[in-house]
Amino acid sequence: MSQEFNQIFKRFKQFVNIGTVVTVALLISLLYPNNVKFKYEFHRGQGWPYADLTAPFDFAINKSKNEMENDRALIMNEFWPYYTLNDNLENAKIKDFEAALGAWWKEASSIHSPNLQLETTGKEGSTILKKIYAKGILQLSPEHADADGNFVINVVHGNAFSQRTRSGFYLPKEAEAALESSFSNARTELPIDILPLLRAALVPNITYDEARTQTMLHNALSAVSPTKGLVNHGDIIIKKGNLVTDDVYEKLVSFRAKYESDISSKKSALTVYLGYLLLTGLILGAFLMYVNTYRKEILASWNYLAFVMVWLLGFSYLTYLVEQMEVLSIYVIPYCVVPVVVRHFFTYRLAFFTHVVVVLIAGFLTAEGHQFLFTQIVAGVVAVLAVADARDWTKFFKSVVAILVAYSLSHLGMSLIEEGSFRGIDWPILGWLAFNGFLTLLAFPLIPLAERVFGFTSAISLVELSDMNRPLLRDLAMRAPGTFQHSLQVGNLAEAAANDIGADALLVRVGALYHDIGKMKNPEYFVENQSGSSPHDGVNRLESARIIIEHVPEGEKLAKKYGLPTVITRFITTHHGTTKVEYFYKNYVHENPDIEVDKVLFTYPGPLPNSKEEAVLMLADSVEATSRSLKDPTGEDIDKLVDKIFKGKVDMGQLHESKLTFGDMEKCRVVFCKMLRSIYHIRMEYPE
Repeated sequence: MSQEFNQIFKRFKQFVNIGTVVTVALLISLLYPNNVKFKYEFHRGQGWPYADLTAPFDFAINKSKNEMENDRALIMNEFWPYYTLNDNLENAKIKDFEAALGAWWKEASSIHSPNLQLETTGKEGSTILKKIYAKGILQLSPEHADADGNFVINVVHGNAFSQRTRSGFYLPKEAEAALESSFSNARTELPIDILPLLRAALVPNITYDEARTQTMLHNALSAVSPTKGLVNHGDIIIKKGNLVTDDVYEKLVSFRAKYESDISSKKSALTVYLGYLLLTGLILGAFLMYVNTYRKEILASWNYLAFVMVWLLGFSYLTYLVEQMEVLSIYVIPYCVVPVVVRHFFTYRLAFFTHVVVVLIAGFLTAEGHQFLFTQIVAGVVAVLAVADARDWTKFFKSVVAILVAYSLSHLGMSLIEEGSFRGIDWPILGWLAFNGFLTLLAFPLIPLAERVFGFTSAISLVELSDMNRPLLRDLAMRAPGTFQHSLQVGNLAEAAANDIGADALLVRVGALYHDIGKMKNPEYFVENQSGSSPHDGVNRLESARIIIEHVPEGEKLAKKYGLPTVITRFITTHHGTTKVEYFYKNYVHENPDIEVDKVLFTYPGPLPNSKEEAVLMLADSVEATSRSLKDPTGEDIDKLVDKIFKGKVDMGQLHESKLTFGDMEKCRVVFCKMLRSIYHIRMEYPE
């Protein structure tokens, strides 16, 4: 029943994994455009590698972005604002003046001449005002305040308008000056007291018409033609081998735009979508083939698979969003974060392969073409090879600088090929790449975040776990000092061997520190903690074996209690594999020759090591523990001991699930022998 349940659970996990991959493929494919893709790749200054290209239909040659901006700038320079002339204002202000003059005259009648002089004064004042209003009083808007006398404006008068320069009108201060001059030179001497009345009647009658100005400007800009020529059906656009000149480049760009807009309307969007979905599936299929061949544990764990898939999905949507925003460049996206983070949990090869898949999918979502792919893949190679341990900020910064240099040189080289000169290089992209390098630093905080979310263990966490002041290690040192020293020695041996075979030395060292924490329950039953008589003398062999074996499950309980990562807990459960407690087993058999012995009672529960690191720790633990029994050993004694232990582990099948090769074992053997010789101060043996 249990076996059937395991089979069902295994199939369910496979179904979930397949469903995860299919879901990611569908979600990514939703981002792809529904128009057909132009089938020619071309770049300015390069040769045309395809057959002669003939126009299959008529199409207009579109102006470039710079040409459209220049045309608009020319219109802006030649466009004059609109000001409205208010005809009614003159008469209204003259009437206001005459009314004010009459009121003033009544109050001052006792000192002035009779009504005939009032009429003469009114006519003279009105004449002065009419003369000034006839020229016009112009009130400039703040944006035109600095305009000189040659500044042209469109004066709207009724349904017509005329263009005149600013010097043809009075500004408000100029109108006041003209008023004072006319007042002084009037044919009839006017009372000085009416000058303020004339000034009050003097207001601008030509004012800025912002709404009309904006409307006319918009119409003028909208009238700019986006095209500058025509290519007729049957005309040869470019012949095979010819260079893509500026003129030809503009024709090709216009042809591509026309092709994608017209052909897309005739083709089924569903067909295009299926094409993109097929390519996405092909990319993901190739990736899964690699994973199934070299990293089966990813397919065995949904957390691992989700970790890899989230990069594909996340950067696909990020690429899509940036492409929709004209203010940002695609080169601002830090794609190299992917290999940097993945490398901290998996191998170089998986990190690079994941990066390539991300970039290939992103290539469907951007119009940058092969330049984008080349630049990103080169930067990815550098990221994988130059990535440093996130524990060392200095090296980490150097890795980011190396990535930035790779980006910049790739862009520079591709630009020189396409443009043929330094003048045509898109220099602002280097600014985006610099910001890209800054964003790549996000890989540092993403490492512990990914660790928490997906249950990984990073180098940063391993360093924290190796702190001797952590409660669990401090308790081990206090309650089982001999075991603690044994763990340190095992860590030294295992770390040195791991370095030689290319395994994770830090992981092995931390695993060694915790592998025997279960001995804290009964520390006096383990020889390294004994200073006098052994407590085993007072119990039978079965009980002794149980106590010794118990340190493995007890260590596993402590690991769970203190929240140790699974990868560290594995060292606790696998460092003895499924070996027997040989000393107590053989003594029990010797003491009970007539009893059939149950070997399970003397056997560790396992499991077997399934990684190089776990296998190295098993060997180092056995070598260090057994070497303590040697009295004044020679170099030959040490060599024989190490060989015996290695042979015993192989014969008992303890290493067959690990990835340790015979070449790796030989390197470990040499390291162990060398270090043990150093520990026991054995001199080098010279030939006679």
